[in-house]
Amino acid sequence: MSENLVTKIFKEHMVSGSYEPGEEVGLRIDQALLQDATGTMACLQFEKMGIDRVEVPFAIQYVDHNIIQLDHKNPDDHRFLQAFAAKYGIHYSRPGNGICHYLHVERFARPGATLIGADSHTTSSGALGSIAIGAGGLDVATVMAGLPFEIEVPKVVGVELTGDFKPWVTPKDVILELLRRRDVSGGLGRIFEFYGPGVRNIDVTGRTTICNMIAELGATTGIFPSDERTREWLAAQQREEDWVELKADEGAEYDEYEHIDLGELEPLIAKPHSPGNVVPVREVAGTEAAQVCVGSSVNSGFDDLAIVAAVLKDRTVYPGLVLTVTPGSRQILDSIARTGVYSDLVMAGARMLEPACGPCVGMGQAPPSESVSVRTFNRNFPGRSGTMTDRVYLCSPTTAAATALRGVITDPRELGDYPELPEAPANPAVDDRQILAPAPPEEAAGIEIPRGPNIKEPPEAPELPDSLECTVTIKVPDNISTGDLAPDGVEVMAFRSNVPEIAKYTFRRFDPEYHKKAKAMAPGIIVGGENYGQGSSREHAALAPLHLGIRVVIAKSFARIHRRNLISQGILPLRFKDPGDYERLEQGQTWRLEGIRERLENGDREVPLRSGGEEIPLLAELSRRERNLLLDGGLLRHLRKDREEQPEAPQRVSRQAER
Repeated sequence: MSENLVTKIFKEHMVSGSYEPGEEVGLRIDQALLQDATGTMACLQFEKMGIDRVEVPFAIQYVDHNIIQLDHKNPDDHRFLQAFAAKYGIHYSRPGNGICHYLHVERFARPGATLIGADSHTTSSGALGSIAIGAGGLDVATVMAGLPFEIEVPKVVGVELTGDFKPWVTPKDVILELLRRRDVSGGLGRIFEFYGPGVRNIDVTGRTTICNMIAELGATTGIFPSDERTREWLAAQQREEDWVELKADEGAEYDEYEHIDLGELEPLIAKPHSPGNVVPVREVAGTEAAQVCVGSSVNSGFDDLAIVAAVLKDRTVYPGLVLTVTPGSRQILDSIARTGVYSDLVMAGARMLEPACGPCVGMGQAPPSESVSVRTFNRNFPGRSGTMTDRVYLCSPTTAAATALRGVITDPRELGDYPELPEAPANPAVDDRQILAPAPPEEAAGIEIPRGPNIKEPPEAPELPDSLECTVTIKVPDNISTGDLAPDGVEVMAFRSNVPEIAKYTFRRFDPEYHKKAKAMAPGIIVGGENYGQGSSREHAALAPLHLGIRVVIAKSFARIHRRNLISQGILPLRFKDPGDYERLEQGQTWRLEGIRERLENGDREVPLRSGGEEIPLLAELSRRERNLLLDGGLLRHLRKDREEQPEAPQRVSRQAER
């Protein structure tokens, strides 16, 4: 029977379950990825499992988000993470070495592998034919403990690519076109598999761009076949031995289909404040811009930066505008230095930044108040840039370059002929000296892990009681992001290792005093609209509400990763059976979930929410595994309970499977 590529890799890695729609399967995981903004919590939770060494075949800790080092907090985290990695068998990429997603595609992603990463844009590695899924830090900790990653069998969307790009149109416009069609929740429960003759016209850097932003669709991941372009990339990275040809069988079928003719695309742009708010650039051309930012994990490759340099060569950035440029890795930094791209950018007036996430997560280079910032990044949620009144547009490097030259949003086709770009070095500087290997097991036991004063243990939920009586602490609209729950930016992200402190910023965009009110009302309910929890995988968006006493979130619908994080942390996610009932709940009301424990134990799909004589039907759309986690008070408590009840039960699979 003909199979698509997703099905092939899933079946090869399945250790439990049945590959049927709606069923959960357990996947053996080959690689685990951590980054510093999520890594400390993941490591602290891994410690609670009492395991001496990671059991996944390969794990790596990147430091690329929290590197401003405004005071002791960031460097204390880095010191903790480096020692933790050395002790427990994790590789460690030092600050300044590169952005985790771009660097992982360069050095470690491989065709046919499975990767779970504590960052929603882990999906980038689908560019090399990996099943790469973003998850919360606790999920990654359990993977590092050797446990399978359990997930509902996704739908597979086949995206047929035909034709070739016209000048000035880029792979960024492919993913923006999908967002234009499907918006930010149109990929929920889906993996997007790209195939067709147009695939060969997109190199690995372009595929990385598409797979990175597939997360903005709410999708599980995206994947390209492993073909000759994949082999060329791996050969340049001096790891051609990782290459195998992988593709769907002839005649393979998909659950849904999309078709994109690359030759029919035009430059696209996402307007504020959503990656799904996509229009042709020509429709907003002439909008005055104060800032242009090029780079981030989605567009920081050689060609991404070279086109900006070519447009600006022997010219200068528009006088009323600031341009920043971020290379994706040290390797890219070396390549643009050797080819003259770096000097062309500097002479044009660009501010050159180190290979790190930087302004993409509000780490410096915030735009002026109430101004337009045009960015080649992946998200434009309100305030993510660090400026609460920002107006951020998302576009390709060609549109960014034209805008930086003219000072207004500009369709790059207006610039005339596409410029000649320098060739990227045929042999890029492959140098892994800034990636530190862990200590050997015989030395690891003696390593002491330093813990700065900002590093605090994560909270844990209690077991689910027989009934719950909770107060509505806040009611929020559609498309609430994890950035609303645990904001980006220098000020707040420094507290990613300190849940009590970061909880003070929960929902500050709606109410700066929310954290005080929520604690006073505890136990509490959050009421949300559609696509609640979109965006990042940060589990702080669940940990902070947990610290504030939140026990239940009721929404019209949930984003995939955040829903999973709520369950893992013991917070009950319930959905309105009738979305119109959203209007019946208001802040300050007290409601009761009677017999909730028994209802979950019985597998009830519908549970009533009651207050006085009123009743609202809610949906508990939970697998048996998810119900057990919630009954026990979250994933960590559940694992401890399992270990107490079955101390001899085999729980780890990754290392055994590798052997």
